[in-house]
Amino acid sequence: MCAASPPPPLAGGTSGPDALRPLLDTVLDTLRSGAAERGGPLPRGGPDGVAGRVRAALGDTALPHTGAGAGEALRLLVHTLAAGAADPADPLCVAHLHTPPLALAVAADLAASALNPSMDSWDQAPAASALEALVTSALAAEVYPGAPHADALVTTGGTESNQLALLLARERHGSVRAVVGANAHHSFARAAWLLGLPEPVVVPTPNGTIDPVALDEALTDLTGPLLVAATAGTTDTGSIDPLIQIADLCDAHGAELHVDAAYGGPVLFSTTHRVLLAGLDRARSVTLDLHKLGWQPAAAGLLAVRDAADLAPLAHTADYLNADDDTDAGLPDLLGRSLRTTRRPDVLKTAVTLRALGRTGLGALVDSCMDQARHLARLVEKAPGLELYAAPTLTTVLFRPAAAGDDTVAAVRRDLLTDGRAVLGRARADGRLWLKATLLNPHTAPGDLEEILTLVEGSTDR
Repeated sequence: MCAASPPPPLAGGTSGPDALRPLLDTVLDTLRSGAAERGGPLPRGGPDGVAGRVRAALGDTALPHTGAGAGEALRLLVHTLAAGAADPADPLCVAHLHTPPLALAVAADLAASALNPSMDSWDQAPAASALEALVTSALAAEVYPGAPHADALVTTGGTESNQLALLLARERHGSVRAVVGANAHHSFARAAWLLGLPEPVVVPTPNGTIDPVALDEALTDLTGPLLVAATAGTTDTGSIDPLIQIADLCDAHGAELHVDAAYGGPVLFSTTHRVLLAGLDRARSVTLDLHKLGWQPAAAGLLAVRDAADLAPLAHTADYLNADDDTDAGLPDLLGRSLRTTRRPDVLKTAVTLRALGRTGLGALVDSCMDQARHLARLVEKAPGLELYAAPTLTTVLFRPAAAGDDTVAAVRRDLLTDGRAVLGRARADGRLWLKATLLNPHTAPGDLEEILTLVEGSTDR
């Protein structure tokens, strides 16, 4: 009788690091070779070309009858993924709020994956649950300085955080209607649908931000519990709604305020620019993402609340996870910290980053990207063939070829994508289509910004 092959090694335990080391060497080597093959911010050939290369790498099936072994599988698929990636670490990849993660945060995320705590009961995550409580408390204090009972939950990002904010408002009042700007994130409409609430009332944003006069009129006409959702960092222009005026109107009309600061929230780390968020602490709840201007691998979202008592409706009991006698005996109850059950310890990478860089280090990164946006805007203003939408508020710059129609603007973007030369976003403002550069890479140099404009001008001339 033949002896059975031993099972593959595990990542945890005292032997896990020895098993991981050669595999990580393979991964790192193939990340490098894949990036070299790609040779730019995006693979060439568009969707059909990329899909064809992935199919060719997999061969007949993604599930072979007999496995090829760890080394071959990692070399093939990590290389294929890296060669076919949109790489946010490339300074010409500036389309979205998709940050290049810090190396130290990625290294911490590896530890989280290897240990694999699940944040739904203390006996699965003893140290991770204690770490999460401390880190969320510290970040909540950044949003609500001086509030004695502020707290924050870890989420998958802005969509989940905004949905939670609307859910908690519904639980406070039995029903609630969201009032949002035309610039608001699409997640509010989806959250209202999921929660069985009325569609949000949409207030005009003629200059890219909520018009306080229009908001005052809407709040005057509406009845019932209302949650006004302001935005601190829109996905199209990076604009920030007038938070203080909106908070005053909410107070005057008895409405609650939520601020979606998924993009702009980390500006709190910057001594220079945090004034942009004046009035943020008047919101009852705030969405914050650290996988944007926090340089974390996704996901790293938060929902901060001024009063931890607002989180009480999330309490839930499952006897095998948080039995009453265990909780009474002092085991922390984690189920009320999320709508999810199994949940990664995403807080570890954030904790490592906060410890390594501190508020000043993170603030310096924010300042660097803000400075890049202003420099790019100046370059656009000086270029006779280009038009600037407006001075940037955060790190987003909208521009377009002067005198070009929307079809030309869209074609320029797609041409650059298909050729793999640059990754620019698109946004509609003032009834026109604009190219969007979202600058989130603190290593971007002035020459990189000049190259972006050169590529756009060259594509326009073709």
